[in-house]
Amino acid sequence: MKELELKYGCNPNQKPSRIYMNEGELPITVLNGKPGYINFLDAFNGWQLVNELKKATGLPAATSFKHVSPAGAAVGLPMDDVLKKIYWVDDLGELSPLACAYARARGADRMSSFGDFISLSDVCDVSTAKIIKREVSDGVIAPGYEPEALEILKAKKKGNYNVIQIDPNYVPAPIEHKEVFGITFEQGRNELKVDDELLANVVTDNKEIPELAKIDLIISLITLKYTQSNSVCFAKGGQAIGIGAGQQSRIHCTRLAGSKADNWYLRQCPKVLELQFVDKIGRADRDNAIDLYIGEDYMDVLADGAWEKIFKVKPEVFTREEKRAWLDGMQDVALGSDAFFPFGDNIERAHKSGVKYVAQPGGSIRDDNVIETCNKYGMAMAFTGIRLFHH
Repeated sequence: MKELELKYGCNPNQKPSRIYMNEGELPITVLNGKPGYINFLDAFNGWQLVNELKKATGLPAATSFKHVSPAGAAVGLPMDDVLKKIYWVDDLGELSPLACAYARARGADRMSSFGDFISLSDVCDVSTAKIIKREVSDGVIAPGYEPEALEILKAKKKGNYNVIQIDPNYVPAPIEHKEVFGITFEQGRNELKVDDELLANVVTDNKEIPELAKIDLIISLITLKYTQSNSVCFAKGGQAIGIGAGQQSRIHCTRLAGSKADNWYLRQCPKVLELQFVDKIGRADRDNAIDLYIGEDYMDVLADGAWEKIFKVKPEVFTREEKRAWLDGMQDVALGSDAFFPFGDNIERAHKSGVKYVAQPGGSIRDDNVIETCNKYGMAMAFTGIRLFHH
């Protein structure tokens, strides 16, 4: 198949719409549903991300994409009981490594990953399909599907769930093109390999970056490679825990990503884990309630007349002091940036979210200030010398 006609482009008024190959066949087969223009943008960007993560770490990888940026990305490391609970998979028993990867990718920022497009590095197994089955999602792309897993996925959305199989051996042309305003842009594909070598130039007093931290930094950098710029990514324990994408100011990226990382850690606090929700509350309503409860607008869910619709028992206020005390326990977080930090304020904000390891290109006229700020907090920072803009 050389081309596939789509219902419409980014918006319903944008017709005609299709994907096609100038040479050769499309490397995908639609096994179910009718994926749209944005679905394919998410699918192809997400596939590149997880394929790179798998090659870099040797572990199964998954990502949860929304609007051409990842909401989460992770590799298939085991999860403890707390993570299983905050990702709402503690009732599913033993999970495969691929299922762990998707649970992490989906669960880190559940507000953003609602209605995601999923990319999987490995053949989708039943364990992973069972997690996907219960989430609001637009579709999935993978190199293959176990027969039972495919049947589970094909039953989603009244039989309309988008399931795409991609040829894992497909290699695109080294030159890529895009058209804007009738004008064609051409560039070499970003084939940069992200590995330990990018982390060799440690410029801070602290030179120690443990192997697990290197994995987290690699995850953050590969995630940034497929995130709309400007972008910053916090990572810990084999997954992204906060992604700030598409902001014009880097400090705004860092604040956004840091606030998401904070929310990820706050959800692990016993005070949040012990919230008693009313029976049959929707998953999205529950996630929204948690997000409000741990944020500044907590009275939206704690006011009389509101809490009764959400909780069996009215929760106590999660005070600012309690939250800060809990967040002080978040440590050894890794932080990647797709371009240099122009000011030390990014490091100051990162410190509040437990960052200990940093990877960024370097090259700012204020590098000395950024290094000095890292040294103040005992952070180890590597200058990669490589920018990772993606547009």
